[in-house]
Amino acid sequence: MLKPLLVFFAVILFEIAALTPTSTLAAMGSSQEPAPASTNPVKATAVSQEKAKKIFTQDCAVCHGDTGNGKTDLAKDMNLTLLDWSDPKSLASKSDQQLYDLIRKGNDKMPPEDAGRAKDNEVWGLVTYIRAFSKNQPAAAPAAPAAPTN
Repeated sequence: MLKPLLVFFAVILFEIAALTPTSTLAAMGSSQEPAPASTNPVKATAVSQEKAKKIFTQDCAVCHGDTGNGKTDLAKDMNLTLLDWSDPKSLASKSDQQLYDLIRKGNDKMPPEDAGRAKDNEVWGLVTYIRAFSKNQPAAAPAAPAAPTN
């Protein structure tokens, strides 16, 4: 009588293990996700940038705007002053790794991009996509020298 009951519970346990999502197993520590690279390992391709655009549209544009200028109603309502990524100077001092970390971990009112919503290579693609906002913008002209006073 006890043996069939043990077999029944063993089968149930195996069924539960088979149905457990990989992300849940990773969260429990059975699988380690590799640490991100310090430089952007993703080459920009049409496919990677299309995926990045989709993620940006779904998760980022509501605050940062479709063009990355940071001038949205939500940002204004939340009293946020966001960088204008269409300005070539706005991200010049940030490394790809810093942008990756900011996207992945979040900052202040910005939520993190969860690994369940975007894989590491997709976040790296997002870094490239964000940097592209300023690529077609002219760099600011240097300031004109002051006129000599006599």
